[in-house]
Order: sequence, then structure tokens, then C-alpha cells
Amino acid sequence: MVILPPGTGGFLNPQKIVDEIGVVEQGMKIADFGCGHGYFSLPLAKKVGDNGMVFALDVFSKALEAVSSRMRLEGVQNIETKRCNLEKEGGSGLLDESCDLVWMANLLFQTEEDETVVREAKRVLKKGGRLVFIDWKPGVPLGPQGKRIPQEEVRRLFEKEGFSFEKEFPTDNYHYGLIFKK
Repeated sequence: MVILPPGTGGFLNPQKIVDEIGVVEQGMKIADFGCGHGYFSLPLAKKVGDNGMVFALDVFSKALEAVSSRMRLEGVQNIETKRCNLEKEGGSGLLDESCDLVWMANLLFQTEEDETVVREAKRVLKKGGRLVFIDWKPGVPLGPQGKRIPQEEVRRLFEKEGFSFEKEFPTDNYHYGLIFKK
């Protein structure tokens, strides 16, 4: 039996997704945009190993405190937490082309400046780097209500900013997952 992290509501299985989508490798540098409580940050950090690094980025200090607490509990040392506003140009504070992968889970449903967030992801990604996108499906009765972007619209948004669509991957009944390449 798989125990899902508290707060996921049993929807997403972060460890399974990280293990099965085939884009996370040892030694990578990954930016976890809108990391929340680190549901993906910790599995990503374990997957990239001691030679890799995860930058857990969020606007909420409490979320980053939760990531730091979970790091201590699980003995993970290769995560750097950073409070930032991804809806501003250069908002992540990361260097240009410094990451192999940007992870964006359950973020755009709560942002207003979607294009700015996507441009920031593109800026920090190395040439040939990938972006993993997971968000709520429109029309499902569970989860936060409000803005939910259909995957066709997400594809147009990322392609408009110069990303190419690579593939869709399974998540659960309430989310969809897409991979893009810079």
C-alpha cells in the first residue's frame, strides 16, 4: 500500500510520477516552481541524488518552512528553498539557463501572470531542458474551484513562448500531465 503525503487528498502520487515519467536523472538541477509543501521537491531531490539539486520556489514562507521541516525529517540535504514571486520577470532569482528541468505542479490555476511564469521557466532552463506541467482538469468536481486551464490552452501558451510539446503522461483522475522541451 502506498501512503500519499498529507495534503494531497490521495489524488497525486508524487513518487510514482517522478519515477515513471522518465525525465528525472541523477545529477540534475531542477527548479520546482510553486513547490508548496514539497510534495514533489522531496521525491525529485531523492531521484537526482547527492550530485543533483532541487530549488524549491514558492511565494509563501509557510510552504517553504514545511519543505525545510520535511527535509530534516527525511534526511534530505540537496534542496534549496527560496521565497520568490514567479509572476515577475526574473522572479525566481535563478541564473539564466541554470536548470535541466522545471517542475510546475498545480501552479497556473492560482496565478494571474501565466505568460510571465512560463517565460521565467524558459529563462532558467538550459537549451534542450524539459518542463513538466501538472494541473487540475477543468470540470472535475474535486479540488480548488476557479481558474482551470484546459490542456489545449496550456499547450498554446507554452508553444507561444517557444517550447515544443513532447508528450502527455498519466497522473490521476483529477489532473493532467504534459512535458515540454525548450
